Amino acid sequence: MNDLDTRALPARPGALRRAAPALLGYAAVRALGLVVLALWSEARGKSAYTLLTARWDALWYTRVAELGYGYEVRLPNGDVHSNLAFFPLLPWLERLVAAVSPLSYADAGFLVAVLASLAAAWGIFAVADHVYGPRAGMYAVLLWAVLPVGIVQSMAYSESLFTALAAWSLYAVLTGRWVTAGLLAGLAGLTRPVGMAVVAAVWAAGVAAFLRERAGSGRDGERGGTPFGHGRSAPVPDGARAGERAGVPATAPRAPVPDGAPLPPGAPGDRPRRIAGMLLAPLGAAGYVLWVGHRTGEGPLGYLEVQAGWRNGFDGGYAFARFVAGRFTSFPSALAGLALVLGVALVVWLYVVCVRQRQPLPLLVYAGVVTALALCASSYFGSKPRLLLPAFPLLLPLAAALARARPPRPVLVVGAIAVASAVYGAFWLNGSGPP
Repeated sequence: MNDLDTRALPARPGALRRAAPALLGYAAVRALGLVVLALWSEARGKSAYTLLTARWDALWYTRVAELGYGYEVRLPNGDVHSNLAFFPLLPWLERLVAAVSPLSYADAGFLVAVLASLAAAWGIFAVADHVYGPRAGMYAVLLWAVLPVGIVQSMAYSESLFTALAAWSLYAVLTGRWVTAGLLAGLAGLTRPVGMAVVAAVWAAGVAAFLRERAGSGRDGERGGTPFGHGRSAPVPDGARAGERAGVPATAPRAPVPDGAPLPPGAPGDRPRRIAGMLLAPLGAAGYVLWVGHRTGEGPLGYLEVQAGWRNGFDGGYAFARFVAGRFTSFPSALAGLALVLGVALVVWLYVVCVRQRQPLPLLVYAGVVTALALCASSYFGSKPRLLLPAFPLLLPLAAALARARPPRPVLVVGAIAVASAVYGAFWLNGSGPP
């Protein structure tokens, strides 16, 4: 069989063993965060488990799982908060787990989040390993784990589930598994509105492949290269790639495509699968949005009306810019404003570095769309760090830099950030928390 779309990801033998150090490190960071959260919450007389499973958006997801759609809250100012704003895949999984186990819907949400976070960590490793090598892959996973809002990865929220689907869809694109990429993109589109970023990545990759074929670049693919010119066609010993030493996307000597390997662009049979993957990718998001429009009677724009009831929208960042500018009206809040400016500048700088390092096109498109949607949304400004959580390709340049550093410096740096992240996560959830 030549089509790996019917096989599990990843396909390389020993893939789990290769990712094991990264996954163990990820589990250790998340365990540290949960322990600190439990101790902090106990000292404040709160339940850490309740904070993780039965607060904020987690309650909305469990209500969808238990009661279905149709629940809404009407606020005194006239706003209507409808649970139609929440995409259905996480509630479906909560309902499934609760149906086949003694777990409650909240327990099921926590279990799904924990398992999905591990799947996301593995997917991030697979992508980073493919582009930069295994050491960078390990540090990419650790950096994702120690983000200041990393505690959300262990909450009954949809961020971990979405990131897992997005990461594996991107890996499938990078390795030529178009149908798998399309299916996973469709599921990502059923998870969060930002699923359009995965769809955009699949479509950008597909269109680029068609353009390369038209320009005659399919001849290069017949020699066994990967679809986007970065990464390797076969495992390469550690330290054997100049790219891994230089901190740029790795390349490797071309090798013949083995029997059962993904088909490179231009190979016989690749085009129909690519078309199928591109057609499958938008079905999840489009299906849910159209269903909401039909249910509300508002047509294709019905979901936007639902989001408007939450005062969510896309204004190109105007409202966020006004919010940041408003922080500079007094000295204490000016410090917060300065931190926001520096944070946005860091995100933009990381994306520029990703472009300069010539990351594969699907990663650039995906990270760009996620970042734009997060920064240019017109409400819930405190949620922006959480909305940026799935934009893991932004971390790859930092991961490559840590991979080049001599030990034990990178371990000490990541360890210190992990402690700070655990403390901040406990403080955050016991305070304002995510809206």
